[in-house]
Amino acid sequence: MRVSVVGAGLGGLALAQGLRGAGIEAEVFERDPGIGARFQGYRLVLDPDGFQAVRACLPTRWHPLLDEIVMDAAAEQLILDPQLNEIGRLGAGRTGIVVDRQVLRHLLLTGLTVHTDAALTGYHVLADGKVQARFAHRAPATADLLVGADGVTSAVRQVLSPQTTPLDTGVRFVIGRTPLTDEFAGLSKAYGSKITGDGVSLLLGAMRFRTPPKQAAEQLAPEVTLPDIGDYVRWAMILPPNGSLENLTAQDTVLSRMEGWHPQLRALIEQADPDNSTLLSIRVVKPGERWASGPVTLLGDAIHATSPTGGNGANTALRDADLLRRLIGADEGRRDLLGAVDAYERQMFEYGTEAVRSSLEKLPVFAPEAKLS
Repeated sequence: MRVSVVGAGLGGLALAQGLRGAGIEAEVFERDPGIGARFQGYRLVLDPDGFQAVRACLPTRWHPLLDEIVMDAAAEQLILDPQLNEIGRLGAGRTGIVVDRQVLRHLLLTGLTVHTDAALTGYHVLADGKVQARFAHRAPATADLLVGADGVTSAVRQVLSPQTTPLDTGVRFVIGRTPLTDEFAGLSKAYGSKITGDGVSLLLGAMRFRTPPKQAAEQLAPEVTLPDIGDYVRWAMILPPNGSLENLTAQDTVLSRMEGWHPQLRALIEQADPDNSTLLSIRVVKPGERWASGPVTLLGDAIHATSPTGGNGANTALRDADLLRRLIGADEGRRDLLGAVDAYERQMFEYGTEAVRSSLEKLPVFAPEAKLS
């Protein structure tokens, strides 16, 4: 059996790793010109389901390495003013496993066949039931199953389910990271909390590695090469919907809204890595009416992109990957493959729809004027 995975994000790579572990051939096709063409390295929090899903997709020999490059996290989820005074609470404290996306992605890439500069232009189902995917700059690829794991603007979804389109909430946010030094020790209570003032929300999160990733890989899994990065603070400022961005850089956009804020908060933004700071929009994809089940399916943001305020996007994509690899790995023929895909889609639509709903429910806490429908 052969599976073509379109998109080299966490979900697509986890699926390919899981299939590889089950003895199923999987090729990954990525539209970017190179694996490192875009920076993709901010921290994210995995809930127990998300962490167990990625763990299940990885070879067991890499589990000690995975455990060494993550951290346990607990946040009080306070609401603070610009001077770091507590003025409220977001809700119950949150716990989870924190991982750096760039580091996890490099781990997931290890040993896979990944074709870059492979932008999908379309596909068609052949007479024998297999799928031929077409690409702009490479020869077509034929597989028993085509999985679109290619994000919010999914080219696979545009063919499979053209009526399912992204919703732009109108909310923009700037995200970046700053090395975690002793200077920012006083910000510890702000990690996992919301700092609010002047119509914006600033969210901070610490990434502390148990062992530096590059060193951990060298010690525990020499065949794996991980990025040489140290501890840092991930910060994100959520801006008013459709507000003027004044043609400023990402950092200056944030600093322009922090007049009179605590000096440590301003220093955090001033010392950020400008190459790792960027402006993004919050778009969601709500699963709609199901397409006719067949040898093409979708995974992750391609079918249920969530607002980052829900904290469930990566978790849901990894859950997809684990579910699909388990169902496919259990089948014994083409008829069972289609049954496995159908079973996957029925479950994925249910929990994916709930993931989008719950993420949008939390968005007004950070951006009251967001467009939710």
